[in-house]
Amino acid sequence: MSGDRESAARWLSLVAADAQLSAYLIGVDWERLKAQVARTGEVPCLGWSEAEQRRAESYLRWGGFWAKVEERCPGLLPEREAPLVEAALRRLAATGDGPERSALLTVLGRAHRHYRLRPDHQAVIDQVLGRATRWREVEEAAAWVGDGPAWWPAEVVDHDRVAGGIAVLTVRPWRRLPFRPGQAVPVCTPRRPGRWRWLCPANAPRPDGTVELHVRAVPAGSVSTTLVHEVRPGELLHLGPPTDTGLHLTGDDLLLVAGGTGLAPLRALVEQVAAAPAGRRVTLVVGVRTFADLYDPITLDKLQHAHDWLTIVPAFSHDIFAEPAEQGDALTIALQHHRPDQQVYVCGPPAMLAGARLRLLAAGIPADRIHLPDRIPWR
Repeated sequence: MSGDRESAARWLSLVAADAQLSAYLIGVDWERLKAQVARTGEVPCLGWSEAEQRRAESYLRWGGFWAKVEERCPGLLPEREAPLVEAALRRLAATGDGPERSALLTVLGRAHRHYRLRPDHQAVIDQVLGRATRWREVEEAAAWVGDGPAWWPAEVVDHDRVAGGIAVLTVRPWRRLPFRPGQAVPVCTPRRPGRWRWLCPANAPRPDGTVELHVRAVPAGSVSTTLVHEVRPGELLHLGPPTDTGLHLTGDDLLLVAGGTGLAPLRALVEQVAAAPAGRRVTLVVGVRTFADLYDPITLDKLQHAHDWLTIVPAFSHDIFAEPAEQGDALTIALQHHRPDQQVYVCGPPAMLAGARLRLLAAGIPADRIHLPDRIPWR
C-alpha cells in the first residue's frame, strides 16, 4: 500500500498548491484525508463544484499510474485511457460477486485482449498499483468477450428525468457502438471512477448512432443515482462491450412482458421488428405500479399508432382507478393475452424475474419459448 500512500500524498500536495481548491482544505484533517484517498483510490467530495471536483480528481491521476507503467512498459497503455484501466482494476479488488463485478470483468477482459497484456505486463501493473490483481479472472473474461475496443466514449446529448426516480438519457458514442437489440452494455460515468453498471439500450441501432438508456436510481446504487440525479447533457460517459442477455429476436409472434425499466430492451426488440415486420404480431405488456409510474407513454403511444401489428397493454399492480382488464401484475395480465404460437420475453426487476419462469411453465408455456435476461447477473 506504500504506492497508494505516496499517490495520496502527491495528490494532497497538488491540491494544496491550487489556489481555488486549497481553501476547501481548511479545517480538514490532512492525515485522515490522505488515508481515505489511499484506501479508496477516489477523491471525496469536500464541497467543491462539479468542475473543481473533476480538477481534484485529475490531480490524483496526474503523474501517477500511467507515467509509472509507461516508464517500465513504453507504449503499453494510451495515456488518455490508462485512468479507466487503473480505476477498474482498483474497483475490482474491492467488489464482491454480482452485477458490478461481471460488468467490470467484461470491460477488463476486453482491455486485456485489446492491449495484449502479458504476464510481465501484469506484474508491472501490480507493482504500480501496489496490490495483486486477480488476473486469472480477467484472463477468463478475456477468453469470451471477443476482440474490439474496451469502451466507447459517449456524449450525453439529452437527459430527461421522468417518473419515479427514472431518467432517460440519450448518448452519442464517438464511434458507432455495434450492439443488437436485447443486449446489455456496461456503463461508467467519470463522476464514479471504476464503477460500471449494466444497462440495456432502449432502441434498435439508429442512423445517427445515438443510444437511449433508461435508468432507475436504486438504493446504494452510486452509478444509477448519479446518472439519474447528477449527470447533465454535454458530459462524458463510457459504454463497455455489448453483451448478450438471452433476449434475441426469433421468427415467431412475440409476447413481451416488461416491468419498470425492463421495458428498455423489449422496446428495442419492437423497433427491430418495425424495421422488418415479416408478418409478426407483437403484444407488449408494460407493467408499473400506477399510471404515474408509466414513464415512457409518448414513445409507446407513437409506436402503437404507427404499427397495426403491435398491441400495447398496460398493467397496473397498485392503481385502483385502472380499467379492470389492466389491473394486476405484468405477468398476470400477460397470461391473459398469451397465444400458443408466441415466444414470451420477460424483463424487469429481480422479484419479477425470480418467479417468472416457474409461472410461465405452470401456465403451460414450453421452456424453449421462454426468454429471460439470464446470461448476466441482474438486480
